[in-house]
Amino acid sequence: MKQGIVIVFLLFASVLSGCSGNKAAELYETAGFEEIQNNREHALKLYQEIIEKYPNSKYARKSEERISEIKKSDMRR
Repeated sequence: MKQGIVIVFLLFASVLSGCSGNKAAELYETAGFEEIQNNREHALKLYQEIIEKYPNSKYARKSEERISEIKKSDMRR
């Protein structure tokens, strides 16, 4: 089931990124995929990259939220 979700997510992300040409959106989608794959370290790096390169974008704000959630989750472990 998880593989099916990942495949759907990838297809959806491909369609969106192909249409938008928005690098911040592409990085955000990739970071989300890394989270699904339990690669939190890489996801955090991608979210941080978005914040640094696109600080005024909606994806920077969303990335800050994801970083906070990941860190909270890590603290609970």
